Amino acid sequence: MSPTVSPPWTYTLQLPHDPRAPGIARATLRAVLRSYGLGELTPAAELLAGELLTNAHCHTNGPYALRLRSSSPEGVRVAVWDSDPQVPPGFEPRRGGGPPPSGLAEGGRGLHLVRACADRYGAQLGAGAGKLMWAEVTPASPWRGA
Repeated sequence: MSPTVSPPWTYTLQLPHDPRAPGIARATLRAVLRSYGLGELTPAAELLAGELLTNAHCHTNGPYALRLRSSSPEGVRVAVWDSDPQVPPGFEPRRGGGPPPSGLAEGGRGLHLVRACADRYGAQLGAGAGKLMWAEVTPASPWRGA
């Protein structure tokens, strides 16, 4: 019997600017990963999604969206779109991300966690509106929340 190959998939969840939205999005992420047999990626993917969603919620006033997409090999790309066209300082891969925030800093740890825990990450500016920030995690990730 040959192994079953799952076709590529993408899910997008539109979210209102509501403090409950990140939690609803994380629950959706868990259900999607479980349904594709990617449960081992859930801790890392949920951390990545939580940080990107919180960033969108805290730094924009409008709606945002969670996008989940299959990636190779057997991984997941977690992406969050929001209406702010500015990529946060330290998240642009070409700049190397910079040092982690100091212990007394009130913010800035979330995107540092994303950079540290993702296999790959990046941002894309939208055509006219907003940006998409993304991070990927695979079974080969050195950190999967284990």
